[in-house]
Amino acid sequence: MELEQITGSNFAYQHLPFHRFLDDAADLGREQLELWGVAPHLHVPRLSGAEAREIRRAAAARGLVVRCLTPEQVMYPVNVASPVSWLREGSIAMFRRAAELCAELGAELLLLTPGRGFEDEPVAAAWRRSADAIGEIAAYARTLGVTCVLEALQRVESNLVNDSRALARMIDEVGAPNLGAVLDTVAMAAAGETVDDYFDALGDRVRHVHLIDGRPTGHLAWGDGELPLREYLGALERRGYRGHMTFELFGDGGYAFAPRAAVERCLAAVRAAL
Repeated sequence: MELEQITGSNFAYQHLPFHRFLDDAADLGREQLELWGVAPHLHVPRLSGAEAREIRRAAAARGLVVRCLTPEQVMYPVNVASPVSWLREGSIAMFRRAAELCAELGAELLLLTPGRGFEDEPVAAAWRRSADAIGEIAAYARTLGVTCVLEALQRVESNLVNDSRALARMIDEVGAPNLGAVLDTVAMAAAGETVDDYFDALGDRVRHVHLIDGRPTGHLAWGDGELPLREYLGALERRGYRGHMTFELFGDGGYAFAPRAAVERCLAAVRAAL
């Protein structure tokens, strides 16, 4: 593994101007970016093509390239599996727009999550809605040269895709050539799984990693949780992973008061573990 595989990301920067994030990412030696599509920085329904191109230029001026766009889709009213037609249709439209913004930003990857059905309806019905929506989004993204990556969620976030086996099944069922997988260490730990479980189920379809600490959940900075960073990095190396990794820092919201310090602690932890 190489430190260059770690992206810069604006997770936890939502209470600061976007240029502060870009300046910090460049100053901390990052080269690639994962952009969290959240207000006020990159609210997908609001962001124009011209604004996306300006973000791309501002990043390039600092030697940075956008690698992945991750629209906010858990806290916002976004759910591609919803039985409520306006919500599902609006969610699909949001992701189609996000794929267009990926093209404007020069981002190779668009991160998707599976959504959820009502807790009192058959899971198969919600699974079908999710698979159909993901297929539609991936097909549109492919026309724009964008690859989609799907992330499993914790059970409190989704009742559809919570582990590597379900993730592999969903990707197989959608059958899109431009659909890969995200390995999120917190979702993985919450499901009682390992890096090897993910690669056994998904192989080289693992295209992106969210590398974060937890207890086992919480999306914490490294050192604030109990997850085995050195073990994870060793397994990723052993399985030949050469893609990028992102610190997806949420915690209890406190990281947003001093996001650079949290990122610096994470980078120091990775350096020590390599």
